[in-house]
Amino acid sequence: MHVRTSSARTSSSTTTDSPPAGLRDAWLPLAGLSAVFLFEMLDNSVLTVALPTIARDLAASTTALQWVSGAYSVAFGGLMLLFGAVADRVGRRRTMLVGLVLLAVASLATVFVTSVEQLIVVRALMGIAAAMTTPGSMALAFRLFTSQDLRVRALTVISTAGLVGLAVGPTIGGFVLAVAPWQVLLVANVPIALVAFVGIRAGIAVDRPDDLHRDPIDLVGAALGTASIVGVLVTPTLVVSGAAGWTGWAAGTATVLVAVGFVVRERTARHPLLDLHLIARPLVASGLAYKAAAGLAMAALSYLVTLQLQIAWGWPPALAAVGTLPQVVVLLASGRFVGPFVRRVGLDRAARLSAAAVVVGLAVFALTARLGYPGVLVALVLVAAGMRVVGAVAGNNVLHGLPADRTSIGAALVDTASEIATAVGIAATGTVLAALVPGSLGTTPWTPGRTAAFDGAVSIAGVVVTIVAAVLVLVGVLRARTAPASPSTTTTTTTTQEESDV
Repeated sequence: MHVRTSSARTSSSTTTDSPPAGLRDAWLPLAGLSAVFLFEMLDNSVLTVALPTIARDLAASTTALQWVSGAYSVAFGGLMLLFGAVADRVGRRRTMLVGLVLLAVASLATVFVTSVEQLIVVRALMGIAAAMTTPGSMALAFRLFTSQDLRVRALTVISTAGLVGLAVGPTIGGFVLAVAPWQVLLVANVPIALVAFVGIRAGIAVDRPDDLHRDPIDLVGAALGTASIVGVLVTPTLVVSGAAGWTGWAAGTATVLVAVGFVVRERTARHPLLDLHLIARPLVASGLAYKAAAGLAMAALSYLVTLQLQIAWGWPPALAAVGTLPQVVVLLASGRFVGPFVRRVGLDRAARLSAAAVVVGLAVFALTARLGYPGVLVALVLVAAGMRVVGAVAGNNVLHGLPADRTSIGAALVDTASEIATAVGIAATGTVLAALVPGSLGTTPWTPGRTAAFDGAVSIAGVVVTIVAAVLVLVGVLRARTAPASPSTTTTTTTTQEESDV
């Protein structure tokens, strides 16, 4: 794939044979790719603070409220690998541009939503759009440069847009809700899609036929993989709600069978959707585990903190938005420290330490949040600091651990791991709350006893996701120990000016 900046149109095109000398030389494609990641991370976070308002406005049950967020993650995570395969065949640029158009249309449709069921459908369409736009973006950023140092910096720039979006989402959402209806939060995706469309269309050339391949797409594997993800998310909800008594257990059994079928299919298919041997590579496995742990932590913490501040403590949306500002400050202020930190301790150790910080932050929230805001503050800072490093390092490790012609599927794997973890985090916390807190979060009166039950449920949910995140980090550490030495992130051409690009 050729990548060019605006100046390249009148001079020489940037190709893989003459990569950009620095980040500024590739500002136009990086701006478009950063906008894609901004949407990906901003979407769920900006909506989180509006969940109580949506529950009241649309009379949504706790389960339906959970799926307002979950529908996006299910569609995104379930279809990521499929659209990654499609992009490798019809063109990454073309697939991303079509996805951005779908995103703008689905976001505008929010204006006409009158029920929670309609909102869930809109959210699913937005998840499909995200699955179409994301797989090629990280791979393209990785392929823009040849040195590990510039690759880490480029991924840091892109992940900065996403992580800042994830952090400022609740803050922006809280202030917007004070003066405008919640629909505005989703319609705001339209200008983001426009910026991404312009940057990608103007800054990235059409895929060359030599960069694509014509192997048939494993549609059976795609269907089984998507069904497995949906089953993982739906089964806990059915069990808790007690739908038809046996339905939850039947759904769980079906999910296991479908997941086994997916593994068998991918191991035996001539052209598998996902080569499972790639996931087993040490750098790939460890990077995916760290990324999943971070995604799980951020999603669960954002969901629980928002509900804790507004429901348990009675904070209005605007004040709750202020309460999440420390997360924003950490993500904005720590950008310049990522590169030096990685060069000082190395890629492997940076990934391990940052992932551990995420788990510690979750544990702090689970154990101390009931005692007051200081515990929430420490949790927000630790998780944000960990996410800041993991966002760039884990993805780089995964792509570096794959063959050069598999970076697109590697990028899809990274985002699939993150989105599945995000959906699992929301599903796990929402399921615990639905099981332990009687009535609907948005409509049932809050008596002292019910508030106490909610506090206890939040602590239990925090412990559950902390344990899961800790297991993922442990898996990452163990797999990383069997990997070859991590690539150096230093280069002999690093300059002070390049440092200022990050």
